[in-house]
Amino acid sequence: MSGHSASTSAYQSLAVRLRDVEEAERVLAEALEAGAVGAEQREAGEGVTLVLYAPRSEIAAVAAACRALGTGALEPPADLDAVDWSEAWKAGLRAVEISPRLRVRPPFDASPLPAGQQELVIEPGQAFGTGGHESTRLALAWLDALRPALDGARVLDAGVGSGVLALAALRLGARWALGFDLDPLAAPAARANARANGLTRSLSLFTGPLEALDPAARFDGIAANLLRRELEPLLPILATRLQSEAWFVIAGLLVDELPGIELLARAEGLRLEAVKSMRDASGVEWIGALMRRAPRRAAR
Repeated sequence: MSGHSASTSAYQSLAVRLRDVEEAERVLAEALEAGAVGAEQREAGEGVTLVLYAPRSEIAAVAAACRALGTGALEPPADLDAVDWSEAWKAGLRAVEISPRLRVRPPFDASPLPAGQQELVIEPGQAFGTGGHESTRLALAWLDALRPALDGARVLDAGVGSGVLALAALRLGARWALGFDLDPLAAPAARANARANGLTRSLSLFTGPLEALDPAARFDGIAANLLRRELEPLLPILATRLQSEAWFVIAGLLVDELPGIELLARAEGLRLEAVKSMRDASGVEWIGALMRRAPRRAAR
């Protein structure tokens, strides 16, 4: 909720009880479009409670957008205590330790860098990916584990968001990274983060679909931190962009979504090598998977 401040109670919260994380993602997207300026997700027994925050003048529109989806149960709006949101939103954001070799830090966290550790400074903004979400942390953990394979590599970041995965690959030794995203906010955010980390010369970006990429382009590795519904239509095309025996890091999936994705990947010549998992505060288990392109058969 950066960029908003109030000396009086000009904001309200609206709680929506939902079935699962995917439903919460859909509701959040519509709520932000309708005027919500922030949200948090809370454990709610078998489901998820999404708490939306909006200016008092926008709360009715946010509630209407939620009702229009026909999902969940809304609680009445509640007044918030007067808070300076321009500072309060920073309170929970701190450096995220990925490994002894790598951390991701917001610029307002001045904690010292431990000896031998590298860092990325990522400005939290509207583009997804600050390192705090479990799916991003899982993808970063796989990139860190792949560090020897990153030396001199050409990497594709599918759904680049803030650029955190592409920039992490570069920081860990990749020679060049390309990121793309449909979100028009992503490329400017990733470009600004590349400048902040001195990595602009090694990062290329474009806004648009995967199909806009040069058909001849091939990569030593691909990172994709995407929800299942975003990943499924892209996976067959992404598989063709991998060099023989190249690695493919997938994050953004729930644990029960992996079997279907693995089946689809296997049909495209990818094999599952290993899986990492992490539970969020609500108890939802996210997974990050490492896949690899099967060796191409030599022509006879």
